[in-house]
Amino acid sequence: MNYEKASQRITELKEIINNSNYNYYVLDNPTISDFDYDMYLRELETLEAQFPELITQDSPTHRVGGQSDNTFDKVPHTVQMGSLQDVFSFDELYSFHNRVKEVINPIYVVEPKIDGLSVSLEYVNGVFTRGSTRGDGFVGEDVTQNLKTIKSIPLKLAEAIPYLEVRGEVYMPRKSFEKVIQEQIDNDEEPFKNPRNAAAGSLRQKNSKITAKRKLDIFVFNIQQIEGKEITTHSETLDYLKQLGFKVSPSYPQFNNMDQVIDEVNKIGEKRYEYPFDIDGAVVKVNSLSDRTKLGATAKYPKWAVAFKYPPEEKETILLNVEINVGRTGALTPTAVFEPVQLAGTTVSRAVLHNQDFIDEKDIRIGDTIIVRKAGDIIPEVLKSVKHQENSIPYKIPEFCPSCGEKTVREGAQAAMRCVNPKCPSAIYRSIIHFASRNAMNIDGLGPAIVQALIDSDNIKTIADLYYLEKDKLLQMERMGEKSIDNLLNAIEKSKENQLSKLVFGLGIRNVGQKAAELLCNHFHSIDAVVNAQYNELIMIEGYGDIIANSILDFFSKQDNLDIIDKLKAAGVNMQQESEIQSDILKGKTFVITGTLPTLSRNEAKDIIEQNGGKVSSSVSKKTNYVLAGEEAGSKLTKANQLGVTAITQQELLDMLQ
Repeated sequence: MNYEKASQRITELKEIINNSNYNYYVLDNPTISDFDYDMYLRELETLEAQFPELITQDSPTHRVGGQSDNTFDKVPHTVQMGSLQDVFSFDELYSFHNRVKEVINPIYVVEPKIDGLSVSLEYVNGVFTRGSTRGDGFVGEDVTQNLKTIKSIPLKLAEAIPYLEVRGEVYMPRKSFEKVIQEQIDNDEEPFKNPRNAAAGSLRQKNSKITAKRKLDIFVFNIQQIEGKEITTHSETLDYLKQLGFKVSPSYPQFNNMDQVIDEVNKIGEKRYEYPFDIDGAVVKVNSLSDRTKLGATAKYPKWAVAFKYPPEEKETILLNVEINVGRTGALTPTAVFEPVQLAGTTVSRAVLHNQDFIDEKDIRIGDTIIVRKAGDIIPEVLKSVKHQENSIPYKIPEFCPSCGEKTVREGAQAAMRCVNPKCPSAIYRSIIHFASRNAMNIDGLGPAIVQALIDSDNIKTIADLYYLEKDKLLQMERMGEKSIDNLLNAIEKSKENQLSKLVFGLGIRNVGQKAAELLCNHFHSIDAVVNAQYNELIMIEGYGDIIANSILDFFSKQDNLDIIDKLKAAGVNMQQESEIQSDILKGKTFVITGTLPTLSRNEAKDIIEQNGGKVSSSVSKKTNYVLAGEEAGSKLTKANQLGVTAITQQELLDMLQ
């Protein structure tokens, strides 16, 4: 395909994909199948790889995520991103209303208060150029690349308005939160406390690929600055933002008296658990923007709005038992089993107690009257014990593994008790489930029930045994039909082709998550190199520290694990990591990137350089070949000039690739 046809096709693909994103993520009305969407996106990625000079800032391919800067640049807010005064009773709402009436005759807008992370989005000529966190209200952090992964944020507006800055609330939908929590529990990681905590942690990831996987969303609720458009009311603002392609507050009815406002606040409160996202209150705002100016603000809050906060729902119940589960890394996790109670719209009867320190701190004993709630209205948790049974004793996690009977250990300052027996049935069961999971080897059809059945029938003892399953033996198992067996064996065979990083993540090395596995394998490229890696080599990998390095050394020092690797090799499982390099045209060249580039982010420029064989450094030295300089290039460009290092523009970089 020539340049002209590629340019035309890229324009068509971007329009198709952007329209699809708007219909799916904003209107909740998908117009094409997931398969078709994936094919269009892949075609666009292929064309942009062939013609990198056609990559634009609003390309949908920017949403998939990539390496972000190790630090987030500071962003001063021209318009302060203030907070609202909280009120907790209807009397306080009436007091607010009386203060407002002294100045104006108000009309109010009432909206659900989404519990998330406030951000600013900036657009120049209708194109998304920068996104930042609220920070302290005056200065935030640049998280543009991570925000681009949120598909309900338009990269290009329906109208090329000269300048627009809007404020929105980034949140994690309940389904996404539950999935992330389960993955963290499966990986023996400390789970997020609530969706807001999860959204904040996800938005500040240094690797935006992780942000993309967290499935964040946003509601836009305010215009901070605008050029080229006059707006007089808040409701008009939301209507206009909706026309531009934003996902705005889910409801914003208007009322002219406080009794009606309170009725709406009650209605929102009654259905708060029906929303697919977390809310912690309702926001009451004066609708007229000129009236807001008349009312003004205090040093801390605007006088034209308040946030009514709903109290958390807490219930008393009786702790019946504490069950102990053994995770894939051997960690013993205690779970409280209590008399069922209704919380946040569902019946709950179990909650994780985390570890012995948590139990000791709250002095939890079987038979206690306890108070439970849902953290973030989603995850059940034990808040405290309020009454002990007579003659009760403090609960202690068993010193012996409930699965294999081996003595457990508590390593160093770690909170978890662990079973270190490599042949522990529970640990093997969970390690195989993890190995087959989507982010690891992605063996479709190998769910918990099948894994347990394969273990019980003595068909597998380790993950490596999966690749030696025989159809004749599987046919002898109960509830295993020939078609399902064929599908399972085909999925296992297909998994042999996975990248090495999938396998390494699937091995379940403690403290080595999906990203750490990718970094490890991209650095060493083969399992033999990984197995033989030394501490001083591991510690040089970006993002690696003492804990991860020692976890890897410890894992591959055990003969049982080396035997599993040998068995996987013999079965034909891929042991190599393919390079993402597309050409070696920049091989041997070291670049430093500084300033703001015309259409590429620094991370996108970094990816292009590395995919074509070059290296990117964070500092200028005599070994630097080129400084890629954009607008407002600072001290790095000055140093380059002093050292005689060649400075190039974005276009000159792209010309090098031709």
